[in-house]
Amino acid sequence: MKNSIEIMNTLENEYPLAGTELEYSNLFELLISIVLSAQSTDFQVNRVTKRLFKRFKGVDDFANANINELENLIKGVGIYKNKAKNIKHLAIILRDKYNGNIPNDFNELIKLPGVGRKTANVLLSVGFNYPALGVDTHVQRVSNRLGLVKEKNPEKTELMLKHIFPRENWTKIHHLLIHHGRKVCKAKNPDCLNCVLNNLCSKII
Repeated sequence: MKNSIEIMNTLENEYPLAGTELEYSNLFELLISIVLSAQSTDFQVNRVTKRLFKRFKGVDDFANANINELENLIKGVGIYKNKAKNIKHLAIILRDKYNGNIPNDFNELIKLPGVGRKTANVLLSVGFNYPALGVDTHVQRVSNRLGLVKEKNPEKTELMLKHIFPRENWTKIHHLLIHHGRKVCKAKNPDCLNCVLNNLCSKII
């Protein structure tokens, strides 16, 4: 697409340090943090994981966790009861099937409870440094507003963005669109006047 590289370069100049804002110290903590981030902000997740990762140290601890205690520790994020159940079950599967290791295969990851396409893609790109492109609400909204895609389905958006941007830029554009969505191109009251992309945007709101 004609403007795609200009969009990416402009956003890169605006957000040179764009990357995940989740706080973690290993792959398993990253996976748990991404699972918790659904319908929640990274700020909310980091506040929760600060105490969560002090109480439970790894796969075995989470697999053996009391579900009520787990729920209480993650109450600060959305749909926490469902997430607690998924995290415990996920840890049990990792312990029993993968010897406590995290699979680095997309198709294996999405079999885990609470792990969808976005979570698997973010884990692969951030945790394993693989070319992947997760589509969350920010990526979905900003890419549509910019006219990069015209698609409501996140999976189709992912595939279209992968077609538009070179493979080596998938992780980069993921983070750039998220940062822009959080700071400027918000769901409500986007700051179009001060947007660095307003001359490239197909939808000035």
